[in-house]
Amino acid sequence: MPRRSKILSGTLITGAILLTSLGLGGVALSAGAPSTGTGTTAALTSVHSGHTMAVSTASSPEDPDGDGYIPANPPVTGAAPSTQDPPHRYFHEFQANCSVTHTAPDDPIVYPQQPGKSHDHTFMGNTTTDAGSTTASLDKGGTTCKAPGDKSGYWMPTLFNGDKPVLPVGPQTIYYKAGVTDYTSVRPFPKGLRFVVGNPMQSADEFRHHPGFVEGWECGDSYFNTEFPATCPDRPDVQLNIRFQAPSCWDGKYLDTPDHKSHMAYPVVKPGTNDNVCPADHPVALPMIEFKMAFPVNGDLSRARLASGPAHSFHYDFFNAWDDATLRALVGHCIVGGLQCDARGYDQTHPEAGAALDQNYRLP
Repeated sequence: MPRRSKILSGTLITGAILLTSLGLGGVALSAGAPSTGTGTTAALTSVHSGHTMAVSTASSPEDPDGDGYIPANPPVTGAAPSTQDPPHRYFHEFQANCSVTHTAPDDPIVYPQQPGKSHDHTFMGNTTTDAGSTTASLDKGGTTCKAPGDKSGYWMPTLFNGDKPVLPVGPQTIYYKAGVTDYTSVRPFPKGLRFVVGNPMQSADEFRHHPGFVEGWECGDSYFNTEFPATCPDRPDVQLNIRFQAPSCWDGKYLDTPDHKSHMAYPVVKPGTNDNVCPADHPVALPMIEFKMAFPVNGDLSRARLASGPAHSFHYDFFNAWDDATLRALVGHCIVGGLQCDARGYDQTHPEAGAALDQNYRLP
């Protein structure tokens, strides 16, 4: 694959794009938030009052020349967005149910090899995810996901209520869906693919109109909130929730790019139809991840905040480390097969289809 000429160093390119395109947070603390970062790089003032960010000063060990581009090996060539309209199936999805593992001011995508430089994150799935994580290290790690084959790293900014972190309890729901009309065209994630969903520096309006916005922050009967509801019912069955969808169209070339977003895109509507298709420059349809997180907090939420800033700064990261065969089985059986599957790849409304995994959530 031909490589682009380097006018600036990889570090400068990455830093410039981070600042101008993403504004991804570094030593990111809301006013009054507990200091969890240990980074010493000079911080730049962001659009959030009391919220600062730092430029990444290192690259991933998987980045061959430090320019921020991690090439796929092999790349997908000759792909074109599918415009087929298969038989209608209301569902084409499965779940990855993963529990919280730990919190840390690390981000191996935005700040690789730089421990303590990020705002605090709540990690799920792989038990070893930290600033030094690579595809190989995640492969060797454990997981809190129900399917042992899912060693992916999932993380989001830690939620605080006052100075107390609020961590989701038990397995959280991470959907893998078809984001395009032709659900039969969806293929598994390539190993090592990583990306950031949303932007911690986004405004409330940008958050509300983000293509991944589903229902915003929910609590009790309050929906579509860009900020945390001031109050919600103080009942044991009520939690603060959010649903947010990731882009699902891939350029087929890179596992990561300097802004951690450009290699991915959201589906677009085919002109003259209601069909969702991948854009021509991102022709490869992958599963659409949807975070559905539940935080055990209710009642007075006036002191609730994210480590990255206000509620509208919500975002999350995904680093694929699925066992290839396990992911391929779930995508083929549930998404391509047009089923509504649980973490075993079993659809209760279609028992005749069987399950993709056995009772231990492993390949049979």
